[in-house]
Amino acid sequence: MAAQSNVAPVIIKRKKVVGGGGHHGGAWKVAYADFVTAMMAFFLLMWLLNATTEKQRKGISDYFNPTIPVNRISGGGDGAFGGESVFSEETMAHTGTGAMDRKTAATSSGSAGDSAGNGAAGEGRAQSELEDVEKALLARGGESNTMERLLRHVVTRVTDEGLVIELFDLPDAPLFNATTAEPSPVLLALSDLLADVLNLTTNEIAVSGHLRALPVTLIDNPVWDLSTLRAQATRELLEKAGLDTARMQRISGYADRKPAVSDPSAERNNRIEVILLRRDR
Repeated sequence: MAAQSNVAPVIIKRKKVVGGGGHHGGAWKVAYADFVTAMMAFFLLMWLLNATTEKQRKGISDYFNPTIPVNRISGGGDGAFGGESVFSEETMAHTGTGAMDRKTAATSSGSAGDSAGNGAAGEGRAQSELEDVEKALLARGGESNTMERLLRHVVTRVTDEGLVIELFDLPDAPLFNATTAEPSPVLLALSDLLADVLNLTTNEIAVSGHLRALPVTLIDNPVWDLSTLRAQATRELLEKAGLDTARMQRISGYADRKPAVSDPSAERNNRIEVILLRRDR
């Protein structure tokens, strides 16, 4: 049978698909936003490392460190930390302590401190208390520029005797006026800061005064009397700022006999040492 001549021919049209073209949705926008956020965080980190001091960086690190507010006793709260504070043995926690007053808390802390001196566990606990106070003090540097300027005068170290907090002169900001025992505004502010931090514990305290060696030999060298008077003035400031007078164990003046640096006449030797004494000694 012959094919019909009037049948329309079949035409097949093929479309060429070009890879990479066309609409792909908004997934690329999400990826790009993540990339920009990561770069912003990176440059912010680089800026912080360049624009802050070592103490400021330590304060920031301590703020974000989740291991700092780990406590040793329960405060009775139902929050993430059970109502406890960092120093729940030495002072009232912000939650969960009920009607317990500071006197009761101090008594409980003193009893715990007496038992802490027995054995390796007691020594470890006493060491931890000193380190907690040191962290609390240094972390204040991240609070404001004023605090950071104050902490330029502070150096801490933990020794066999306890936590030594050095307050020293700077060329532009001495602790005392000229060669007197009259405290400067810097020392007044530092005393308030120290009293606040030292009240986190009930350890006994010692204060000692140190001076630089005078460049000339004097018939009546004032360094002995002046170092003692400055230590006494610091004690009075701490007590006025709220420190319990019963915690003061000794006041000492060492004149220029214990320089902090190799040059005995360096201004860095003008300093006050506030020592938070160990319970286990």
